[in-house]
Amino acid sequence: MHFSLMKRVVAAMALTLVAGTAFAEDIRIGAGAAPTENILKPIRAAFEKASGITLNTISNGPKQAFIELEKGTVDAAAAGLALDDWWALLKKEGVAVANPGAYQGQVIGKDRVVVITHKDNRLPALSKEQLQGIFSGKTQNWKDVGGKDMPILIVWGSLIPGTNSMFSKVALGGTAVTKEVLDATTAEDVKDKVKSNPEAIGIGPAAIVDDSIWSPKSPEVARDITLLTKGAPSAKIQKLLGFIKGDGAKLIK
Repeated sequence: MHFSLMKRVVAAMALTLVAGTAFAEDIRIGAGAAPTENILKPIRAAFEKASGITLNTISNGPKQAFIELEKGTVDAAAAGLALDDWWALLKKEGVAVANPGAYQGQVIGKDRVVVITHKDNRLPALSKEQLQGIFSGKTQNWKDVGGKDMPILIVWGSLIPGTNSMFSKVALGGTAVTKEVLDATTAEDVKDKVKSNPEAIGIGPAAIVDDSIWSPKSPEVARDITLLTKGAPSAKIQKLLGFIKGDGAKLIK
């Protein structure tokens, strides 16, 4: 190939790549643990392949996700909360929602919150009363609930307030959780810390359970997973919603 012709071909290819990058679509969603683990992670690869849209999930919890949505730095926010419970959480956290009517929420799935322990601490079940004792700090040794003689370590995630509040309300009957906890952030971080500590217990979305941890039978805690947009969903968010309800449904845990 003549050198000048080769230069023109290379230049044309470069322009094509730049144009492709410039016009590529992406979606940014701020999200809590439930939508991240149950829906957005499982469908990501298939949705991107089917739509050509890059799906970026920012695991920052329902409070920060809403703040980012209000600022316009994300396309949508998602949380394991019914919309009214989301507004109540924001009010409790001191976040003013000037015009709730400016937002549209859609339920995109359901989530179960489960108790998780180390894989070698395989208690078959924990009752509501036992969980109240453990998470309040009154029960401090596993032998008191039928386990081994070792202290109980509670792992608590700061970026999963929807998970925490629902579990506290339903499974703990409103009993306050002790301040003596091992701090974690996301549901995945809770899981990692439970995996690393034989005496640990934590909570998270059912989707995080695998062979690396154990989940004893416990009181059922279920909740809506809501996706929130400012105004009507954009065309690319509508594509995402359509995929979640259509081809992506079989991928959702």
